[in-house]
Amino acid sequence: MERKQEVSKAVIQRLPRYYRNICELKAEGVQRISSRALAERMGLTASQIRQDFNCFGGFGQQGYGYNVEKLQEELGAILGLHAGRTAVLLGAGNLGRALLNNFDFAASGFQLLCAFDANPELTGKTFGGYEVKNSDTLDEFLEKYKPDVVVLTIPRGNAPEIARGLVEHGVRGLWNFTGEDLHLEGLGIPVENVHLSDSMMTLCHLISAEQS
Repeated sequence: MERKQEVSKAVIQRLPRYYRNICELKAEGVQRISSRALAERMGLTASQIRQDFNCFGGFGQQGYGYNVEKLQEELGAILGLHAGRTAVLLGAGNLGRALLNNFDFAASGFQLLCAFDANPELTGKTFGGYEVKNSDTLDEFLEKYKPDVVVLTIPRGNAPEIARGLVEHGVRGLWNFTGEDLHLEGLGIPVENVHLSDSMMTLCHLISAEQS
């Protein structure tokens, strides 16, 4: 469904949460749900949900609510989950291996092709079914297979330089766990800078606020 307007980043960031909850509802056998019931489940307001969905033309029918299966299809299409996008992971250290072993890339719309690391002792090993290749072969691999996204789980030191090199090889987006914010919008490349500590510190603040 076409967007009716320019959609804010806040709305876009809520879409995966909507999709996850709708998938759970479908797995539970729910066939339709009202905006009110969905809001109660997600801790939002029915008005907020309707406003968010209206950014894409709206999906429900007044007096009926949302068809869960149809809404799952619509949200999946908006998120581009079935576009056949590919990714590689750069940095098979502790965090990289944790993602390889535990994260479901396919459920998030990406086929992970393999991982790369500079440590020759990791070359040829597999984690979560994904082979680790030596990073010396990364440029050649990027030119041949042209993955859409690179997951960065390397040390932060030279992350900006490496990121720009990846962009030069045609990478279209970065999922960045290096701990250093990367800003490549000027190159037309979206970056998701992930800081686990930010979430933990937010929780710390919320607890402190409740006790004050």
